[in-house]
Amino acid sequence: MASVSLDDKLVVAISSRALFDFEEENRVFESGDAAGYMQLQLQRLDRPASPGIAFSLIRKLLAFNDTTSQRVEVVVLSRNDPVSGMRVFRSAKANNIHLQRGVFTQGRSPFGYLRPLRAHLFLSANADDVRQALAAGFPAARVLTESVLASANYPNEVRIAFDGDAVLFSDEAEQVFQARGLEAFQEHESSKATQPLPGGPFKPLLTALHRLQQAANPQMRVRTALVTARSAPAHERAIRTLMDWKINVDEAMFLGGLPKGEFLREFEPDFFFDDQTRHVTHAAMHVPSGHVSAGIANSVV
Repeated sequence: MASVSLDDKLVVAISSRALFDFEEENRVFESGDAAGYMQLQLQRLDRPASPGIAFSLIRKLLAFNDTTSQRVEVVVLSRNDPVSGMRVFRSAKANNIHLQRGVFTQGRSPFGYLRPLRAHLFLSANADDVRQALAAGFPAARVLTESVLASANYPNEVRIAFDGDAVLFSDEAEQVFQARGLEAFQEHESSKATQPLPGGPFKPLLTALHRLQQAANPQMRVRTALVTARSAPAHERAIRTLMDWKINVDEAMFLGGLPKGEFLREFEPDFFFDDQTRHVTHAAMHVPSGHVSAGIANSVV
């Protein structure tokens, strides 16, 4: 058999709960009845699970693949047992999601397998796994399973929205804001407007999406948005940083602290990433959302 490599692909690792609606089954698992959970999944083997919060994102990313090139690889990375894994694969097939690979760890943290996968993104409903993945240097977010599902209005666009500080960019500026307030933050960013911000945990994903966009596909395209609490004059450093990276975002919203949810509802992303709990909780009322537990806003006091 010829050797197989994921090197030239955008690789997404995703837990079964992020991809499918397994909330009812998960309540059995969380009650401490692991055997009952396995039995329930086995009983439901022929009942395809409903789409979960990240389903639309995954389905659209996989639509970049065609018979001539496979640009995206999605791997299920789950604390589930292998028996439950069968239901995940059957549910994927029933929903026309082409999955080939999965790692099922039966209760153990699976984040270590991100390294051999060289994953550009890890989506999970488990906060501890996400924190460990981010600490190991992988873009990762806790999927808010209470989020609303993605809109069906843009079937040929994968639409992704990102917060700036501590997500696309480092939390350098956020540290100034937390320590010295808004005025000091604005002054700091104005004085450093021409100095690019260091990359944050999600820069590798944005770079991989940019490459995917460059590989022309007439059926699918990527549309990205920067949705940040920054306002003028602190907007300039964010824009110049993206210019320095030679990456364009399609839309940029500098909201000056306004709630992001209603703006996101207008953009209609398949997924939104933010590091601040209050922003992501509000956003989840409008769009599929994930919490990036990185930076000073998430440091344990």
